[in-house]
Amino acid sequence: MVAYVPVRWVSPLLYGVVLVGGLYSAAADLDDGPGPTAWRTAGFVTAIGALFALEAAGRRRPAARVPLLLARCALIGAVVLLDASGLSQVLFVLLPFTAYFAFGRTIALVLGTLCLAGPLTTYLLTAPGWYRDQEHVSDLLMLCVGLVLAISMAAVAVGEQRARLELEAYAARVAELSAATERNRLARDIHDSLGHHLTAMSVQLEMASDFRSRDSDAAQRALNEARRSVRLALGDVRQSVRALRDEAARPTLSAALAALARDGAARPRVTVEVSGDEDGYGTAELTALYRAAQEAVTNARRHARASQVTVVVQLGGDSARLEVTDDGRGFAPDAATAGFGLLGMRERVHLVAGSVDIASGPGAGTRMTVTVPRGGDGEVRADGGAVT
Repeated sequence: MVAYVPVRWVSPLLYGVVLVGGLYSAAADLDDGPGPTAWRTAGFVTAIGALFALEAAGRRRPAARVPLLLARCALIGAVVLLDASGLSQVLFVLLPFTAYFAFGRTIALVLGTLCLAGPLTTYLLTAPGWYRDQEHVSDLLMLCVGLVLAISMAAVAVGEQRARLELEAYAARVAELSAATERNRLARDIHDSLGHHLTAMSVQLEMASDFRSRDSDAAQRALNEARRSVRLALGDVRQSVRALRDEAARPTLSAALAALARDGAARPRVTVEVSGDEDGYGTAELTALYRAAQEAVTNARRHARASQVTVVVQLGGDSARLEVTDDGRGFAPDAATAGFGLLGMRERVHLVAGSVDIASGPGAGTRMTVTVPRGGDGEVRADGGAVT
């Protein structure tokens, strides 16, 4: 059970009021109780001091709920017996009030009922006809009102504390999910940008090594392409840094796809066709389309041994459609879904409520179709990244 913290100023305030009332009664010689006045006053002050000390002990050891409640009951009973002013009966409201925080509503209601039953039983045994005495009836009604107000205040305080704890737990959960989302975004960006350029560099360096002794010009061209891929990779890194610093500019899909077609080795030949207006599509949608095309082209270059790749984008009024086809050796799509590249691409497309369909087979080439709805606001969403 969660231990809630009582409103700290309520109990000390009531102790102080009762102490002032009791001392005034003793100083004004209003004490008509049994025993010497000095002795009763000293015991009264001592019991009030013990209640103050009990509050301090409760803050230091909140887990000792039962001993604290029993000690508070005993001390309040002593104060009521020693106080000649009669004001100390108000301290009974503290019993259900503090119990509500420590034990919950049921125990608080039970204690409140017992606190009300105590004076009522006393009146029944010691004051025949008490119900016709205005003072007795008034004291009982005031105690009843005080108990109701105390329990109500405790319920409101506990509700506020519970809501705050739930909000803190929710905030922690949101922070955890945000961190996981950011990790996934960074993983996708690293794979889609640096992974793409590193793949191209690997292919180009392999070509340079193969042609070094047979065709020095071809080897030099491959080295030049590798250097170009290095520059593009550095540009991607700088753009990612700008994106993290909220400095990324709105992407242009057609220009990015044109650069993708020029990037890499001579084979396969990549052709790009973009139709429609990019206005109305946000950075998230355009980035998803570009990264999907980039993943498909990279796979065609690295794995498919394709000679021709066609990228067609249709930007409609309601949705955008990307289709990437190659004449490579194909693959079994079910076996490829475990790859991180395709997984990251699907995640990115799904973040903008899009869909991915891959049709391929051994020796049959590959056709990937991506459909993305038009966002309509042109704003960057939580998918991260930017078209390079």
